[in-house]
Amino acid sequence: MDKTYQPSEIETKHYQQWEKSEYFKPSGEGKGYCIMIPPPNVTGSLHMGHAFQQTIMDALTRYHRMKGFNTLWQPGTDHAGIATQMVVERQLAADGVSRHDLGRDTFIDKIWEWKEKSGGTITEQQRRLGTSVDWSRERFTMDPGMSKAVQEVFVQLFDEGLIYRGKRLVNWDPKLHTAISDLEVESKEENGFMWHFRYPLANGQKTADGKDYVIVATTRPETMLGDTCIAVNPEDERYTDLVGKTITLPLVGREIPIVADDYVEKDFGTGVVKITPAHDFNDYEVGKRHGVLLVNIFDRNAAVLKTAEAYNYQGKVVEDFDGSLPSQYAGLDRFEARKKIVAEFEEMGLLEKIDDHKLMTPKGDRSGVVIEPWLTDQWYVDAKSLAGPAIEAVENGDIEFVPKQWENTYFSWMRDIQDWCISRQLWWGHQIPAWYDDEGKVYVGRNEADVRSQNNLDASVNLRQDADVLDTWFSSALWTFSTLGWPEETDELKMYNPTDVLVTGFDIIFFWVARMIMMTLKFRKQVPFKKVYITGLIRDETGQKMSKSKGNVIDPIDLIDGIKLEDLLVKRTGGMMQPKLAAKIEKQTKKAYPDGIEPHGTDALRFTLTSLASNGRDIKFDMQRLEGYRNFCNKLWNATRYVLMNTEGEDCGQQGGELELTLADRWITSALQDLKAEVAKQIEQYRFDLASQAIYDFVWNEYCSWYLELSKPALLSDQSSDALKRGTRYTLVNVLENLMRVIHPIMPFITEEIWQTLKPLTGQTGDSIMLEPFPVFDETQKDTQAQSDLEWLKSVTIAVRNIRGEMDISPKKALTVILQNTSESELTCLNNNESFLKTLANIEDIQILGKDEETPLSATALIGQLKVSVPMAGLIDVAAEQARLQKEVTKITKEMQRIEGKLNNQKFMANAPEDVVTKEREKASGFQQKLDGINSQIEKLAQI
Repeated sequence: MDKTYQPSEIETKHYQQWEKSEYFKPSGEGKGYCIMIPPPNVTGSLHMGHAFQQTIMDALTRYHRMKGFNTLWQPGTDHAGIATQMVVERQLAADGVSRHDLGRDTFIDKIWEWKEKSGGTITEQQRRLGTSVDWSRERFTMDPGMSKAVQEVFVQLFDEGLIYRGKRLVNWDPKLHTAISDLEVESKEENGFMWHFRYPLANGQKTADGKDYVIVATTRPETMLGDTCIAVNPEDERYTDLVGKTITLPLVGREIPIVADDYVEKDFGTGVVKITPAHDFNDYEVGKRHGVLLVNIFDRNAAVLKTAEAYNYQGKVVEDFDGSLPSQYAGLDRFEARKKIVAEFEEMGLLEKIDDHKLMTPKGDRSGVVIEPWLTDQWYVDAKSLAGPAIEAVENGDIEFVPKQWENTYFSWMRDIQDWCISRQLWWGHQIPAWYDDEGKVYVGRNEADVRSQNNLDASVNLRQDADVLDTWFSSALWTFSTLGWPEETDELKMYNPTDVLVTGFDIIFFWVARMIMMTLKFRKQVPFKKVYITGLIRDETGQKMSKSKGNVIDPIDLIDGIKLEDLLVKRTGGMMQPKLAAKIEKQTKKAYPDGIEPHGTDALRFTLTSLASNGRDIKFDMQRLEGYRNFCNKLWNATRYVLMNTEGEDCGQQGGELELTLADRWITSALQDLKAEVAKQIEQYRFDLASQAIYDFVWNEYCSWYLELSKPALLSDQSSDALKRGTRYTLVNVLENLMRVIHPIMPFITEEIWQTLKPLTGQTGDSIMLEPFPVFDETQKDTQAQSDLEWLKSVTIAVRNIRGEMDISPKKALTVILQNTSESELTCLNNNESFLKTLANIEDIQILGKDEETPLSATALIGQLKVSVPMAGLIDVAAEQARLQKEVTKITKEMQRIEGKLNNQKFMANAPEDVVTKEREKASGFQQKLDGINSQIEKLAQI
C-alpha cells in the first residue's frame, strides 16, 4: 500500500469497475428491497442536500445488498418544466431567437438536444459520490414509458370525474406566462406602504359617527378596480347598521355591497377590508361565501384590461356585467396603474393617509417578478377524493414517517387539501391529452386517434390539442410505479412495489410525498413506500440556510476534490450584478477559506454527513468535522499498513494450524460482535449518526489506540510461540476485514481498497466487498470475561498515563506503580496479564499493598475502590515544577482578566455579535478549567 491515503487515486478506479461489472444491478435472489431516488432536475447540479440524502440512500442500499436482499436503487431525473425551458430559451435569446420564432415542435427538439448534451451533469456528479444505483434502469420523466403512464392516469381520472377543467384563481407569473405551484413562489419580507382610502357610502348612508364614507386600508391599490364588496366583522358595532348597504366604488362608479365576515379582524386597521376575489386568494374565499362576482381586471402580463371580465364561481362569464374601466388605465402595468390610482384618490380627496408597512411579497423563484393571483382556465385534480385513503394509510401504519412527528405535518396539509392545479402554460412537458373541436367541446383520450374512435369523430371534425402541459409534480407523483413498467404488470412491479423507504426533505411532503401516496393507492391499490425518512436541511456552520445570495453555498464536489481560493471566489461571485454584495461575499469567503478548500475525498464527506444525521434536525455543516473524518480515513489507512507489515508473507491461520489467542485478541474479537450488532441496529432505525459514532469509537479508540498496541508484545517477543503469533496475526487480519464490511455502506471506496489488499491474507475469493455479506453478531465469539479484564487493564493504564501528564513525567521513563485495595478478580486479571499492563503503561515494577499499608509520597488516582499510586521520589524536581506551574497560573489569570473585562463592558456586550460574545464566554470557561487543573497539580506537588 502507498504510504499515504490518496482518495483521488482509488475512487474513480473502483467506481468504474463497479459500474462496468454491473454490481449495482439487482441480484435476482432474495427478498426485494427498493429505494426510488427523488429525481433531481435535469438542469441541476449536485448540492449539499443531494449529497446528504443520497449518502443515506446509498448506505441503506449497500447495507441491504450485503444482507442478501434483491436490491434495486432506481435512478432518474425530472424534466423540470419551467427550469429546463428557461435554460434553452436563454440560449436562444443569446442568438436573438425566441421559441415563438421556432414554433413548438422545433423548440422541443432543441430542448431534447440540450438534454442529451448537457443534461447529465448531475448524474456524473452522483457517480463521484459513490451512488450504487442501477444505471441501466435510469429513467427520465419524459421517457416514452413514463409518458404512457401519465396519459393513462390522466384519462382514467378524467373518465371518473376526478380531473376537470375550470376557471380558478392561480399563482400567475406575468413574465413566464404560466401558472406555478406554491413551491415555486418565494415570499420575501419587504418595506412597503399601507394606503388608506375613503370609499363613499351610496344612497346617502352614514356611519355611526356621521361620516358618509368608510376607510379601507390596502397594500395593493391597483386591485381596487376589481373590488366586488367590502367586508366588516359581524361583531363590530361601528358598522353593524351598514351591513347589507352599498358603497360607490371610486373611479369605477359601481355600487358594491358591504358584507359581514369573520375573516375581518375588527381590531386591525379600520376594521373595513376591500374584497377583490379575482386577485387575492383569501378574498376569493370571502367572495365565494357571499356570492359576489369575480371581476378580473388584468391580462396575462398583469396590465390593466380595457374592459373587466366578470365570472361566477362556476367559472361562467357573466354576460350582462358592465365591465367598463376608466380608459386612462387601459394597458398600464399594474404598478404604473397603482401610482396613477393613488394620485387620483389624492386629487379627489379620498386618500386618508399612507403608512409605512412591512409585507410579504410573493415572487416567482425563477422569474423574480411579483406573482399575481389570476383567474384562468386550468385543469384540476379533485384532490379531496384521493386524500381520504392517503390519510388512512398513515393513520393505520401502512406508511410510517421517520421521525414520527412529521406525520402531523402530513395530516395537517392533507385534511385541508384543495384541488390540485395540474396545468402549466409551457411547451416543455407532458402535453395534456385533451382535444377541442371548433365549438370548444373537450375530448380526452390517449391520442387523437383514440379520441376520434371513442367519440365517432370523422376527419371532417377539426381537432386541436390543448397547448398546456402538466405540472411536473403530476408525472413525479407516479414515480414509484411508472418507473417499474406500469401500466403493464411487470415482474419488477411485483418484486419492488411497494418500495421500502423514501428519503426526502420536509419541504416536499405535500408537493411530492402526499401526491405519490394518493396516486399509488389509486392506481396500484398499494402504498408507494413503507417508510418516509425525512431529513433535515443542511445549513452552513453558523446555522444559516445556504443560498447564492448569501455566498455560503458549498459544492460537495469541491469538498471531495478541493478548490483553490481564486476559483472558489469566481464560483461565488462570478456574474453578480451587485458589486457591494460581491465584495461582501468575497470578504466572507477569504475569511472562511483563506487557502481555499483542501481535498478530503468522498468517504470523508459521506462519513461526515452520516455522523451529522440526527433524526429530522437541520444540520450545521462543520468543516472541522470534515477534516476530522479525513484524519479518520488516514487512521484506517495507517492501521492497515501496520497490519500488512506484520502479516504479509506470514502464516495468518487462514489455512489452519493452532491458534493461541491473547486476552487482547479475545477482547477485540468480542467487542467486534457488539459493533456488528450496534451498526446494524442503528442503520435499520435510520440513526446513521449513532452508527457512525459506533464505528468511529471502535476504530479509533479500540482497534487503533489499544488493540494494535496490545498486539505488539505477542508479535515481537522472542518468547511468543508460533501459535500465539499466528493467533494475533489471524485476529489482526480478521477483525480488520470484518471492520471493512461493517464500514462499507457508509465509506465504500477506502473499504474496497483495503479489502482488496487484505484478500491474499484472508483467503476471500469474492470480486468486490460490496458483494460480500454484512458481518453478523456471532454469540460464539463473545467473551465477556475478556472484555471485563481488558477494560480493567485499560483503566489502570489510563490512570498511570494521566499521572504522567499531570506530573510532567516523560512517557519514556519506566515507573514503579503501587496498587492498593485490589479485588480478587483484579488480582487474577493482573497475574494473567501483567506483561500487557507493563508494556502499555511503561511500568518496570508493580507492587501490591494492603488497603491500610503506608505508601511513599506519590501521585495517585482512584478507579472505583482501587488506588493507583506512582511514587514521586527521584522522578521530578518539585520546586522547579511548582515554579513552572505558577508561571502558567499567572499567564492564564491575566488572559482571564482581559476576557472578563470585555464581558463586563456594557458597550462591548451591547454591540458585539452574539457569536463573538459566545466565543469569549467559551474562552473564559476553557481557561477556568485549565486553571483548575493546574491548581490541582500544585496541590499534589505540595504533598510530595
